[in-house]
Amino acid sequence: MDYLEARAYFMASSRDIECCSKVIMGIPMDTTTSFRPGTRLAPYRVREVSEGIEEYSIYQDKSLDEIEFGDAGDIILPFGNVTASLERINRIASLLLEQGKKLFSIGGEHLVSLPVIQAYHRCFPELVVIQMDAHADLRDGYLGDALSHASVMRHVVEELGDKRLFQLGIRSGTRDEMAYAHEKTHMFLDRFLDALDEVKRLVGSRPVYLSLDIDVLDPAYAPGTGTPEAGGVTSRDLLVALRELSALQVVGFDLVEISPPYEQGDNTSILGAKILREALLAF
Repeated sequence: MDYLEARAYFMASSRDIECCSKVIMGIPMDTTTSFRPGTRLAPYRVREVSEGIEEYSIYQDKSLDEIEFGDAGDIILPFGNVTASLERINRIASLLLEQGKKLFSIGGEHLVSLPVIQAYHRCFPELVVIQMDAHADLRDGYLGDALSHASVMRHVVEELGDKRLFQLGIRSGTRDEMAYAHEKTHMFLDRFLDALDEVKRLVGSRPVYLSLDIDVLDPAYAPGTGTPEAGGVTSRDLLVALRELSALQVVGFDLVEISPPYEQGDNTSILGAKILREALLAF
């Protein structure tokens, strides 16, 4: 497929995505990052360090060698051109979805979720989104740009409609964002595991896209991110949440905002690889 290239592969993944229903896709973009750049390096690094973890999940009693999944590589993006990058991401995601693939994307900044969600919404009109994040990402723009990692979920609300965004782990935002969330989203402010039963009840049987910003975790567990926010959840709680949400009809998943330049011994990228393994096995 045009505009896709592979420099590294996730462990145990097939190179032939034609025969796989689940496909990993890297989206190396960090153009609108406002504090610490570097998330465009994550798709490569998460794949590279995936060799350091097991294919088998003790939590789920499943192994990656028991499922068919492929790695499509990274989308080649026009560096610095936000609009053209988002259009290309949307086009490639749409082509893969038309082939019946379930996408597991590695960002990149959080704005890369938007074109993928838009592609999913065309396939699943009843789509809802579950966002795990430290930040609300509901601004109407940031630093003069309407398209920003700080406004991505506001665009998602505009795409899907009111009350189809479920926000977990949020512990940072502006007063205006909180007011917007009260009216337009299901925000579980500074709540995580204790909110899952209510989320599952409200979502029901609708198709779900799960967007996981690594900064939902406390920086003690994930220091390698662009906008760390104290007071987050633990890595153990996050792994529990993924298994809990496997009861829902999860049709797509992304992991964003890992920034390898701010790593401490690759801990965040290795955690990212483990999260991706659990997601591939759970959903």
